Amino acid sequence: MRILIRLPNWLGDLVMSTAFVRAIAELYPDAKIEVIVKKGIDAVVDYLPGIYSKHVFDKTAYKGLSGAWRFGKMLTAVGRPDIFICLPDSFSSAWMAKATGASLRIGYAKELRGILLSKTMQKNHSLHRVDQYLELLQLLGKKQVSVPAVFLQNSATIMPNRILVNVNSEADSRRLPIPKAIAILDKLRNATHAEIMLVGSPKELPHVTAVVEGMANKHQVLNMAGKTDMHGLINLLGSAPVMLTTDSGPMHVANALGTHTVALEGASDEKNTAPYNADQRTLIRYGQLPCEPCVKNTCQFGVPKCLMGMNEEIIVQEVLAVLTLASASNS
Repeated sequence: MRILIRLPNWLGDLVMSTAFVRAIAELYPDAKIEVIVKKGIDAVVDYLPGIYSKHVFDKTAYKGLSGAWRFGKMLTAVGRPDIFICLPDSFSSAWMAKATGASLRIGYAKELRGILLSKTMQKNHSLHRVDQYLELLQLLGKKQVSVPAVFLQNSATIMPNRILVNVNSEADSRRLPIPKAIAILDKLRNATHAEIMLVGSPKELPHVTAVVEGMANKHQVLNMAGKTDMHGLINLLGSAPVMLTTDSGPMHVANALGTHTVALEGASDEKNTAPYNADQRTLIRYGQLPCEPCVKNTCQFGVPKCLMGMNEEIIVQEVLAVLTLASASNS
């Protein structure tokens, strides 16, 4: 049996879909499981065991609906797939599924996708994103199976005296403002001698650099923003016992790798998008505003008050508690 899974387009969503992919592998142990993944985040799949092959979808090379159709047709070169599963809820992903001619095509009911897919279901917005994906198993006549929730294979050497920090996010409302980031990191720097390593993409380099330059004490503070490709970033995210982070793609990657994530929950709703592995996370929320969580990408106040109001001492204490526990485990 040949099963194609169209993975989500955002880094965090891709990581949260790993539970579904592993569930499919458990339910169909003899199937060839192939994934379709967007160029730029495709390296993540290399850390997900059980994949027969990956197909990298470059939206610039396959533009629009015509491009999605051509890509789907290209996937039939080695034969028609038995099952095509659309995890994104876009029309184009269903269009691609139709192009493959897969015998069974499943996904969420949205944007007239019912004319392209064999079976659809409404997305349950009250569920965590991971559980939303797992609900699609019902369309295959399957129940949820017992598999590790989200998982990426970690081959990095763990540095017990390292703290990772991510102050970035795709959304302004979830990005840690520079003054707040400086205040938190100054307190963290004064409270520990551990190495503090900030991560980020090339486009996030100016934001991260402004934070580092604003710190009073930069000893053992490393700015790695823009210095790694996706493989390098994943290896970094798996190299420390703890990561202090905003709600972001790297937050989910770290959690899936087994790095304890101290997550600053502002505009995001932890019921839907918190790091899923509960034993590897600490959630911090201000919780004093009637608009929390707004789940909007832009804050109505300009600067997100839900992040600015967080207690810096509590944040530092939570990070150090994880670091201390990790040190005790290694001694």
